[in-house]
Amino acid sequence: MPYALCFLLFMIGLYCAVVKKNMVKIVIGIMIMEYAVNLFLIMLGYRIGGIAPIIDKGALKPGTEQLTAAFLNTSVDPLPQALVLTAIVISLGSLALMISICIRTYERYGTFDITKIRRLRG
Repeated sequence: MPYALCFLLFMIGLYCAVVKKNMVKIVIGIMIMEYAVNLFLIMLGYRIGGIAPIIDKGALKPGTEQLTAAFLNTSVDPLPQALVLTAIVISLGSLALMISICIRTYERYGTFDITKIRRLRG
C-alpha cells in the first residue's frame, strides 16, 4: 500500500507537469514527482523494528558470527537515506533554477502561460 501511495503521488506530479499550461504549476508538478521518488527510496530502506547500522568493536570478534548475522538482518539499510539526502540537495538546486527561469520568462513576456509564450516567440 505505501508503494501505491508513491505511485499515486508520482502520477499526480506527472499530470501537473504534462497537462498544466502555467509554468509555476509545471514546476510544482516536477517537484511533486521528485518528492514521490524520495519517499519511495525512504520506504525501500525502512524495516519494521530496524536498528541503526552501527557496529561496535566487539561485534567483529571471532565467534560472533550469529550475532553479526542477526545484526545484518535487523539493521536498516543506510544507502537509501544517503541517496535521498543527495536527491534533496539536487532537487533544491533544480528548483532554484526552474524558478529563476520562470521569473526571467515573466519579466520578458509578462505571463506564465506557456501557450502565450510560444505565440509571442513567433
